[in-house]
Formats: sequence, structure tokens, C-alpha cells
Amino acid sequence: MNENIQPLNPIAFSFGPIQVHWYGIIIGSGLALALYLAIREGNRRGLPKDTFADLMLWAIPIAIISARIYYVIFEWGYYKNHLADIPQIWNGGIAIHGALIGSVLTAYIFSKKRGISFWKIADIAAPSIILGQAIGRWGNFMNQEAHGGEVTRTFLENLHLPEFIINQMYINGTYYHPTFLYESLWDFAGFVLLMLLRRVNFRRGELFLTYVIWYSIGRFFVEGLRTDSLMLGSLRMAQTISIALIVGAIIILIYRRKKQLSETRYLEQTN
Repeated sequence: MNENIQPLNPIAFSFGPIQVHWYGIIIGSGLALALYLAIREGNRRGLPKDTFADLMLWAIPIAIISARIYYVIFEWGYYKNHLADIPQIWNGGIAIHGALIGSVLTAYIFSKKRGISFWKIADIAAPSIILGQAIGRWGNFMNQEAHGGEVTRTFLENLHLPEFIINQMYINGTYYHPTFLYESLWDFAGFVLLMLLRRVNFRRGELFLTYVIWYSIGRFFVEGLRTDSLMLGSLRMAQTISIALIVGAIIILIYRRKKQLSETRYLEQTN
């Protein structure tokens, strides 16, 4: 039976020599939905109408480029001999931490130039970011990447997964942990949590910091199961950065409260 399992085609359709991959479609769909939600919430919170549309014109390409640069840096042993492969992001190989670094820096500079609170923009964007991440992991699924270690088919069946997921986790004669799914479900749960917190009287900056903590906790544990981690010596970079982000977010949260920098509560002041 196993020998007859065929993976899903990662190519959605073609225009002559141009191939459109499911990976790009899924990532693009996640970005589009995230942008829609951010624009809608930005309007509700009193931001100028085109704020997020203008921000995304810069943040999306910078995030993609920085995500690829981050990945290539830690896989330089391969890419130094395959320079032509560096721009081929449709084959996978982007790192979410690189994307976050690029997009947060872009948002910070953008907010300063527009005279808008960075924390307000970050809070509005937080649910959109984690939803985009949840959707984007399915691009990894289509490419049969970002999976964990070896498991049995029985193990996957006991998780009550749909047949198409189980079959897609059969790669070169072996079944693997669907870590893309674990992280996607964790991110969807985080999205629901942030949407609920958005409706209560929370302090400015703390929705984004909650996102950082939530995502990093999940990523730390999921990364421990993966077989394709970017490494720095014996350290898994994603786990190392996750710990740093958790600690950093908690320190910033405590500092802002002690210095009364997060006194604005959104239900009291929307501007």
C-alpha cells in the first residue's frame, strides 16, 4: 500500500514554462487575509484609512527578503555553491524569525515617519500576523517540508488525521511527524486568543507582547521535533530565539508597566 502513495502536486498550475506553486498561493492567501483584518481593525481603531495598505507595501517585500536572507545565512554551506538557488523561495526555505525581524523594523520606522504609535500598529497587527503564520504552514505541507522525526502510520492514524495529511507525511518511504500541523493549530489557537483579548480592556503594547510570548512558546516545543532546524553549532536557532523573545517580551511588559508606558487602554482611548 505504501508504495502506491503519491504526494500532492506542489505545482498548482502552469503558464507555459511558468509554474505557479501551491506554496506561493498559500503564503499569498495568508498575507491577503492578514492585511484585510489589519485594515479593518485599523479603521475601527481610528487610524488613517490607508495606514496598513501603505505599511504592507514596504513590510511584505522586506519581510520576504529578510526571511530568505536569514535562511540562506544559516544554510550558507549549501548556497555558497548554489548561488542560483538563493532567489527560489517557491521551493521553500524562508525563516519566520527573519520575516519578523524585517517586518517589525519596517513597522517601527514607518510608525515614526507617520507619527503613529508603534505599539498601536503592533497590537492591531498581532492577530493578523499569527493568522498568516497559521495559514502559511500549509505551504510547508504542500512542499513536504518542516516536518518532524520518523513515526509510524499507526501513530498518525491515532491522531485521527485526514487521510490526505497522513499520505503527505509519507516521504521517501518513511512517515514523519506533521510538525507543520502542530504549529498551525497552535497559531490558530493564538489567533482566537488574541481576538478575544482584543475585546477586553487591555493595555497598549500588551497584545503584541502576548503574541510574541504565545508564538514563541509553541515554536520552541515544535522546533524540538523538527529535523530541518537551522543550527548555530549545537543550538537550534529557532529555540534559542524563542527563549530570548519570551524573556525579552516579559521584561518589556514589566518595564512598560513600571514606567507607566502602557497606561492607555484601548476601550478608553481608540486614537
